[in-house]
Amino acid sequence: MAILHKATLSPTKLELIAGYLPKQPWFIQDGTPELVGAYRFDDPAGEVGLETHVVAAGDRIYQIPLSYRGYELAGAEEWLVGTMEHSVLGKRWVYDACADPVYVKALATAILTGQEQAEQFVDNNGTLEPRPSTVSVKGSGTLDGGVPTVSASAPVSGSGVTVIDAGGLRLKIARVVDVPAELSSASVAAPELHHELTLQGRWEGLEGPVELAAVVRN
Repeated sequence: MAILHKATLSPTKLELIAGYLPKQPWFIQDGTPELVGAYRFDDPAGEVGLETHVVAAGDRIYQIPLSYRGYELAGAEEWLVGTMEHSVLGKRWVYDACADPVYVKALATAILTGQEQAEQFVDNNGTLEPRPSTVSVKGSGTLDGGVPTVSASAPVSGSGVTVIDAGGLRLKIARVVDVPAELSSASVAAPELHHELTLQGRWEGLEGPVELAAVVRN
């Protein structure tokens, strides 16, 4: 369960993403990013916010996982997207979540166990009000327990996919999302993951689910 606050953010998440995207090797410099939707995973410790944004820029759809922390993540300076001021929580350090071990563990768990996105609630003066997710996801695995220990290495990006070697697992996160033709007329095809266990996602206007991430055993 993700607890959200009614707050003002400076800069906004989309402003941070707009500054981050042009620096990425998988981004085609075409159009201003617009938010399509987002989904969250839970941090069991309740310390790190894990939110993945789906954005459109030009005729392509991109997936941007972010992690929000109240302190700097040691050794992750290269993947710092920026900092923001949160009117309730104070200063937040925002990272490319592919370099955040909390996100890597959450993603692997969701895929392997068939988990869905976290339920979201807004804290309104002590009353928790449900907020629907604008992107729904579900892992294809059926593991009841015993998720392998994850010890994530630095993410490697290229050709529209970020790869993370995480101990006995290899995670692949689609950065350029392979959407149906009616939603994307890109001349360069988005990468297809096609692995046994995947994270499938859908959002408003999408006729069928798309692959957002995959996991294979090393």
